[in-house]
Amino acid sequence: MRADRYRFLIFDWDGTLMDSIDTIVACTQATVAELGLVAPSPQAIRSAIGLGLRETVDQLAPGCDDQTYKAVVETYRRLWWGGFNRRTRLFAGVEPMLERLSSAGHTLAVATAKTRDGLSEDLANTGTASFFASSRTVDESESKPHPGMVLGLLEEAGFLAQEALVIGDSVHDLAMAENAGVDALGVTTGAQTGAVLQEQQPKDCLAGVIELEEWLQQPQGDG
Repeated sequence: MRADRYRFLIFDWDGTLMDSIDTIVACTQATVAELGLVAPSPQAIRSAIGLGLRETVDQLAPGCDDQTYKAVVETYRRLWWGGFNRRTRLFAGVEPMLERLSSAGHTLAVATAKTRDGLSEDLANTGTASFFASSRTVDESESKPHPGMVLGLLEEAGFLAQEALVIGDSVHDLAMAENAGVDALGVTTGAQTGAVLQEQQPKDCLAGVIELEEWLQQPQGDG
Protein backbone atom coordinates (compact mmCIF):
# COMPACT_ATOMS: atom_id res chain seq x y z
CA MET A 1 0.00 0.00 0.00
CA ARG A 2 1.04 3.61 -0.49
CA ALA A 3 0.71 3.95 3.29
CA ASP A 4 3.60 1.53 3.69
CA ARG A 5 5.86 3.70 1.56
CA TYR A 6 4.90 7.19 2.67
CA ARG A 7 5.64 7.11 6.38
CA PHE A 8 6.52 10.82 6.57
CA LEU A 9 3.69 13.19 5.60
CA ILE A 10 4.59 16.87 5.17
CA PHE A 11 1.57 19.17 5.05
CA ASP A 12 1.30 22.72 3.86
CA TRP A 13 -0.93 24.70 6.24
CA ASP A 14 -3.04 27.46 4.65
CA GLY A 15 -5.42 26.12 2.03
CA THR A 16 -4.43 22.53 2.78
CA LEU A 17 -5.32 21.93 6.42
CA MET A 18 -6.66 25.40 7.25
CA ASP A 19 -9.54 27.05 5.41
CA SER A 20 -7.86 30.44 5.24
CA ILE A 21 -7.22 31.41 1.62
CA ASP A 22 -10.22 33.73 1.26
CA THR A 23 -9.26 35.41 4.54
CA ILE A 24 -5.68 35.94 3.36
CA VAL A 25 -7.00 37.48 0.14
CA ALA A 26 -9.33 39.76 2.10
CA CYS A 27 -6.56 40.88 4.46
CA THR A 28 -4.28 41.59 1.50
CA GLN A 29 -7.00 43.64 -0.17
CA ALA A 30 -7.58 45.60 3.04
CA THR A 31 -3.84 46.27 3.32
CA VAL A 32 -3.59 47.54 -0.24
CA ALA A 33 -6.68 49.73 0.20
CA GLU A 34 -5.43 51.27 3.43
CA LEU A 35 -2.08 52.16 1.84
CA GLY A 36 -3.65 53.46 -1.36
CA LEU A 37 -1.69 51.06 -3.57
CA VAL A 38 -2.77 49.63 -6.92
CA ALA A 39 -4.99 46.66 -6.11
CA PRO A 40 -3.93 43.29 -7.55
CA SER A 41 -6.70 40.97 -8.66
CA PRO A 42 -7.94 38.31 -6.23
CA GLN A 43 -6.49 35.66 -8.53
CA ALA A 44 -3.09 37.36 -8.50
CA ILE A 45 -3.17 37.36 -4.71
CA ARG A 46 -4.16 33.69 -4.61
CA SER A 47 -1.33 32.74 -6.97
CA ALA A 48 1.22 34.33 -4.64
CA ILE A 49 -0.02 32.57 -1.49
CA GLY A 50 2.58 30.08 -0.33
CA LEU A 51 5.53 32.32 -1.08
CA GLY A 52 7.40 34.20 1.63
CA LEU A 53 6.21 37.73 2.42
CA ARG A 54 9.06 39.44 0.56
CA GLU A 55 8.48 37.26 -2.50
CA THR A 56 4.72 37.84 -2.30
CA VAL A 57 5.09 41.62 -2.24
CA ASP A 58 7.61 41.49 -5.09
CA GLN A 59 5.18 39.44 -7.18
CA LEU A 60 2.14 41.62 -6.45
CA ALA A 61 3.97 44.96 -6.58
CA PRO A 62 7.05 44.63 -8.82
CA GLY A 63 9.68 47.25 -8.09
CA CYS A 64 8.35 47.91 -4.60
CA ASP A 65 10.87 49.97 -2.63
CA ASP A 66 11.98 49.15 0.90
CA GLN A 67 9.81 51.83 2.51
CA THR A 68 6.66 50.59 0.78
CA TYR A 69 7.54 46.99 1.57
CA LYS A 70 7.92 47.83 5.25
CA ALA A 71 4.55 49.62 5.24
CA VAL A 72 2.87 46.65 3.56
CA VAL A 73 4.31 44.19 6.09
CA GLU A 74 3.42 46.31 9.11
CA THR A 75 -0.11 47.03 7.86
CA TYR A 76 -0.83 43.43 6.88
CA ARG A 77 0.36 42.09 10.22
CA ARG A 78 -1.62 44.68 12.17
CA LEU A 79 -4.79 43.86 10.27
CA TRP A 80 -4.21 40.10 10.45
CA TRP A 81 -3.61 40.05 14.18
CA GLY A 82 -6.37 42.63 14.63
CA GLY A 83 -9.11 40.24 13.60
CA PHE A 84 -8.60 38.50 10.26
CA ASN A 85 -6.70 35.68 12.00
CA ARG A 86 -9.83 34.76 13.97
CA ARG A 87 -11.82 34.03 10.80
CA THR A 88 -9.91 30.88 9.84
CA ARG A 89 -10.83 27.28 10.67
CA LEU A 90 -9.54 23.81 9.94
CA PHE A 91 -11.29 22.13 7.04
CA ALA A 92 -14.00 19.74 8.19
CA GLY A 93 -12.62 16.36 9.22
CA VAL A 94 -8.97 17.44 9.42
CA GLU A 95 -8.46 16.95 13.16
CA PRO A 96 -9.74 13.35 13.31
CA MET A 97 -7.83 12.57 10.11
CA LEU A 98 -4.57 13.78 11.67
CA GLU A 99 -5.27 11.72 14.77
CA ARG A 100 -5.89 8.57 12.73
CA LEU A 101 -2.79 9.07 10.57
CA SER A 102 -0.66 9.60 13.65
CA SER A 103 -2.14 6.57 15.38
CA ALA A 104 -1.47 4.48 12.27
CA GLY A 105 2.25 5.18 12.61
CA HIS A 106 2.76 8.04 10.18
CA THR A 107 5.05 10.87 11.23
CA LEU A 108 3.46 14.24 10.44
CA ALA A 109 5.11 17.60 9.79
CA VAL A 110 4.22 21.08 8.54
CA ALA A 111 6.04 23.18 5.93
CA THR A 112 4.46 26.62 5.67
CA ALA A 113 5.03 30.16 4.44
CA LYS A 114 3.50 31.39 7.69
CA THR A 115 5.70 32.96 10.33
CA ARG A 116 6.58 30.92 13.41
CA ASP A 117 4.28 33.09 15.52
CA GLY A 118 1.42 32.60 13.07
CA LEU A 119 1.80 28.83 12.92
CA SER A 120 2.19 28.55 16.69
CA GLU A 121 -1.05 30.47 17.21
CA ASP A 122 -2.92 28.29 14.71
CA LEU A 123 -1.61 25.08 16.26
CA ALA A 124 -2.65 26.28 19.71
CA ASN A 125 -6.08 27.48 18.60
CA THR A 126 -6.85 24.27 16.71
CA GLY A 127 -5.42 21.94 19.34
CA THR A 128 -3.39 20.07 16.71
CA ALA A 129 0.19 20.75 17.86
CA SER A 130 0.59 17.28 19.36
CA PHE A 131 0.00 15.59 16.00
CA PHE A 132 3.08 17.12 14.38
CA ALA A 133 6.59 15.90 15.13
CA SER A 134 8.21 18.93 13.52
CA SER A 135 7.58 22.01 11.39
CA ARG A 136 9.33 24.61 9.28
CA THR A 137 8.16 28.17 8.66
CA VAL A 138 9.41 30.98 6.45
CA ASP A 139 11.28 32.33 9.50
CA GLU A 140 13.59 29.31 9.51
CA SER A 141 13.93 28.40 5.82
CA GLU A 142 14.09 29.89 2.38
CA SER A 143 10.76 30.63 0.73
CA LYS A 144 9.04 27.95 -1.29
CA PRO A 145 9.75 26.58 -3.88
CA HIS A 146 13.26 26.30 -2.40
CA PRO A 147 13.61 22.74 -1.00
CA GLY A 148 15.06 23.89 2.32
CA MET A 149 11.93 23.29 4.40
CA VAL A 150 11.53 19.72 3.18
CA LEU A 151 15.24 18.88 3.38
CA GLY A 152 15.41 20.23 6.92
CA LEU A 153 12.39 18.22 7.99
CA LEU A 154 13.78 15.04 6.41
CA GLU A 155 17.09 15.47 8.21
CA GLU A 156 15.45 16.21 11.56
CA ALA A 157 13.06 13.26 11.35
CA GLY A 158 15.58 10.82 9.89
CA PHE A 159 13.56 9.84 6.82
CA LEU A 160 14.72 9.32 3.24
CA ALA A 161 13.20 11.38 0.44
CA GLN A 162 11.42 8.33 -1.00
CA GLU A 163 9.62 7.78 2.31
CA ALA A 164 8.08 11.26 2.32
CA LEU A 165 5.05 12.86 0.72
CA VAL A 166 4.30 16.58 0.51
CA ILE A 167 0.62 17.61 0.46
CA GLY A 168 -0.18 21.15 -0.65
CA ASP A 169 -2.62 23.44 -2.44
CA SER A 170 -0.21 25.52 -4.54
CA VAL A 171 2.37 25.05 -7.27
CA HIS A 172 4.89 26.46 -4.79
CA ASP A 173 4.30 23.44 -2.52
CA LEU A 174 4.58 20.99 -5.39
CA ALA A 175 7.70 22.62 -6.82
CA MET A 176 9.30 22.61 -3.36
CA ALA A 177 8.70 18.86 -3.16
CA GLU A 178 10.11 18.27 -6.63
CA ASN A 179 13.19 20.34 -5.83
CA ALA A 180 13.72 18.18 -2.73
CA GLY A 181 13.26 14.93 -4.65
CA VAL A 182 10.06 14.11 -2.77
CA ASP A 183 6.67 12.99 -4.15
CA ALA A 184 3.73 15.37 -3.81
CA LEU A 185 -0.06 15.47 -3.82
CA GLY A 186 -2.10 18.52 -4.78
CA VAL A 187 -5.35 19.50 -3.09
CA THR A 188 -7.84 21.85 -4.72
CA THR A 189 -9.24 23.49 -1.58
CA GLY A 190 -6.86 26.42 -1.59
CA ALA A 191 -4.99 28.82 -3.78
CA GLN A 192 -5.04 27.16 -7.19
CA THR A 193 -7.20 24.96 -9.38
CA GLY A 194 -6.62 21.33 -10.16
CA ALA A 195 -5.68 22.21 -13.75
CA VAL A 196 -2.94 24.55 -12.55
CA LEU A 197 -1.68 22.04 -9.99
CA GLN A 198 -1.58 19.23 -12.57
CA GLU A 199 0.91 21.25 -14.61
CA GLN A 200 3.40 20.53 -11.82
CA GLN A 201 2.79 16.77 -12.31
CA PRO A 202 2.02 15.70 -8.73
CA LYS A 203 1.34 12.03 -7.97
CA ASP A 204 -2.35 12.91 -7.84
CA CYS A 205 -4.72 15.80 -7.21
CA LEU A 206 -7.37 15.44 -4.48
CA ALA A 207 -10.54 17.43 -3.93
CA GLY A 208 -9.53 17.87 -0.28
CA VAL A 209 -6.94 16.71 2.20
CA ILE A 210 -9.40 14.40 3.96
CA GLU A 211 -9.23 12.16 0.86
CA LEU A 212 -5.60 11.44 1.76
CA GLU A 213 -6.38 8.43 3.94
CA GLU A 214 -8.24 6.65 1.16
CA TRP A 215 -5.50 7.55 -1.32
CA LEU A 216 -2.86 6.04 0.96
CA GLN A 217 -4.76 2.76 1.09
CA GLN A 218 -4.39 2.22 -2.66
CA PRO A 219 -1.67 -0.06 -4.09
CA GLN A 220 1.67 1.68 -4.61
CA GLY A 221 1.65 1.17 -8.35
CA ASP A 222 -1.85 2.63 -8.81
CA GLY A 223 -1.96 6.24 -10.10
